[in-house]
Amino acid sequence: MLSNLLLWSLQLSLLGTALGGNVLIWPMEGSHWLNVKIIIDELIRKEHNVTVLMASGALFITPTISPSLTFEIYKVPFDKERIEGVIKDFVLTWLEHRPSPSTIWRFYHEMAKVIKEFHMVSREICDGVLKNQKLMEKMKKSKFEVLLSDPVFPCGDIVALKLGIPFIYSLRFSPASTVEKHCGKVPFPPSYVPAVLSELTDQMSFTDRVRNFISYRLQDYMFEVLWKSWDSYYSQALGRPTTLCETMGKAEIWLMRTYWDFEFPRPYLPNFEFVGGLHCKPAKPLPEEMEEFVQSSGEDGIVVFSLGSMVKNISDEKANLIASALAQIPQKVLWRYKGKTPDTLGPNTRLYDWIPQNDLLGHPKTKAFITHGGTNGIYEAIYHGVPMVGVPMFADQPDNIAHMRAKGAAVEVNMNTMTSEDWLNALRTVINDPSYKENAMRLSRIHHDQPVKPLDRAVFWIEFVMRHKGAKHLRPAAHDLTWYQYHSLDVIGFLLACLATSIILITKCCLCVYHTFGKTGKKKKRE
Repeated sequence: MLSNLLLWSLQLSLLGTALGGNVLIWPMEGSHWLNVKIIIDELIRKEHNVTVLMASGALFITPTISPSLTFEIYKVPFDKERIEGVIKDFVLTWLEHRPSPSTIWRFYHEMAKVIKEFHMVSREICDGVLKNQKLMEKMKKSKFEVLLSDPVFPCGDIVALKLGIPFIYSLRFSPASTVEKHCGKVPFPPSYVPAVLSELTDQMSFTDRVRNFISYRLQDYMFEVLWKSWDSYYSQALGRPTTLCETMGKAEIWLMRTYWDFEFPRPYLPNFEFVGGLHCKPAKPLPEEMEEFVQSSGEDGIVVFSLGSMVKNISDEKANLIASALAQIPQKVLWRYKGKTPDTLGPNTRLYDWIPQNDLLGHPKTKAFITHGGTNGIYEAIYHGVPMVGVPMFADQPDNIAHMRAKGAAVEVNMNTMTSEDWLNALRTVINDPSYKENAMRLSRIHHDQPVKPLDRAVFWIEFVMRHKGAKHLRPAAHDLTWYQYHSLDVIGFLLACLATSIILITKCCLCVYHTFGKTGKKKKRE
């Protein structure tokens, strides 16, 4: 009996292994990796085998030991310091030239320089895989069924096409958001869809719409100058004339790390799926010492403060200014901060090198969340229904906070011009005005009220593509049209030609009739 039970268990385990597929991952650095890692863990839990392509100079991606998880590490001619340098230049350039109606052209001009350096690193990453014949041959023998790629680092799609497998994108949005528009064929009506990085909402005045229209044109220009430079690389790598857009348009599914609790209503296509907040989960108990500090707050509760993993510290002047404001609120504050202890730090504030952010936001005593506006942190606040004080600095952060302000769940403080009074007023508003908590809870209810959880939806579509070897039935025919066909310029031209021809013919007929009858009339008159 025992032997039969063991045999039956072995058969079940073998069946599970047989049902599992082979998934290849083309990752991106930073918080992007954290999101993909969540998907990887769920794929492994569902008995899939996952392989991650990892550059030797990767900064945040760290190999882990697991029977179902493999890291293929390939050589690149740069180290972690270079990646850190590119990120630092990106952040500093953004902080110095934050876009506004008066500085937007200067902003795009300066950011173009940083993005060029980023693309140089990206090409070295591409070469590290595509020119590594041993690695490519090994991957062909591994019989992967799908590739999951973050398109911020190009070339994952090239690897998939060379291996003859379908590929899926996972992203929040692309740089300048022109990839979804030009390559994904998503409609972006500038009349009510705010351009990415514009910090606008879907309720725009005439002036806002002018600004939005200009933002789109500048983003299109950036796309032409920077992303179009990849066309020759893609053509050479695939051995035929092609473009980056044509290749990206072959993606089966676009997993967008956002949702309607976060976004403004706008058009999307059937092969775009929303998985915003896929990393969110219920809060776990806090460490004992931290729980004691939280409980000591009494009825006043706590404030959670984190500027993310990329901003390790700030200037002493700003730190003292912030600490001074925090010392004046009755709440206890847990601040993730690695810099020098501020001289004005109050007894109600504790500094930590690291905090269990999700668990703190899910704690019943949490009254507010001070955040830099990263998508992951905002989604954890939405998940747990916590109002926010936003201190955005770069990338999508100002846009994210603008969305939360428009939805009534956040107040913004400008990092460059802030005063201690600004901080104090923002905190008191968010904590004492019940509308902010109500709006945060409303967004939380929307987020939780979904037929399928975001992580389950992401894994479902990955498995869907594996089962059906693609999702071509969801791909719009727009990808098969030329630019003039897409905009119906050939049809408009034809109709205009027909109209012009008709006008000419009618005019000639009228003239002919006029001349004929005119001559007949004159002839009769003479007679």
